[in-house]
Amino acid sequence: MANNEKVLSIVIPCYNEENSILDLVKKVLESPVPNKEIIVVDDCSKDGTRTVLERDVKPLVSKIVYHEVNQGKGGALKTGFAAATGDVVIIQDADLEYDPMEYPQVVNPIFNDEADVVYGSRFKESKMKGYLANRMANWFLTRLSNLFTHLKCTDMETCYKAFKREIIQSVDIQEKRFGFEPEITAKVAKMNVRFKEVPISYYPRTNEEGKKIGFSDGVRAIYCIWRYRK
Repeated sequence: MANNEKVLSIVIPCYNEENSILDLVKKVLESPVPNKEIIVVDDCSKDGTRTVLERDVKPLVSKIVYHEVNQGKGGALKTGFAAATGDVVIIQDADLEYDPMEYPQVVNPIFNDEADVVYGSRFKESKMKGYLANRMANWFLTRLSNLFTHLKCTDMETCYKAFKREIIQSVDIQEKRFGFEPEITAKVAKMNVRFKEVPISYYPRTNEEGKKIGFSDGVRAIYCIWRYRK
């Protein structure tokens, strides 16, 4: 199958993103990948996100799945992965920190059969980006993860993770919140797949702008690195 016939499934976990979800979906639609399947998973948002999804987003995307109980990012991704039918699956957060125009550099190594899993690294071949506390936490967690996975990863916590669909659908995801990141990294490493990192851009937002990860998520990540170690 030629690359221009292959389908990219974009899974967007969404929680209380009424101010950004429509703009994000429009950017995804503009991304330079010919065949896209866009799946939004609303994780029981409490603001006006569902109204925006039904009124404005639904005509633009392939599927919207609504959780009636909040399950966290890991739970939303598990739902989205199960719904995907494309050749390759990529994660896209509902905020505007990552640029969908960079999908090709993340997914083309899989489309070209050069890799099975690709992470888009915010830190590869560039200075660390984002706020200091988050940068240092990511630096520590990534290196701790590498000790057990034996991957040469520079950004384990990145949003942009792309997988061959059959690989991600074979993983039993257990973590509900941001523990998904070390869990999926450890489980992918155990599968001995072809892993690659590529550099990407990053436009961090503050807690006041809606960033949801916090100190307790970092503690949970340490636990998950140990729990899912090889």
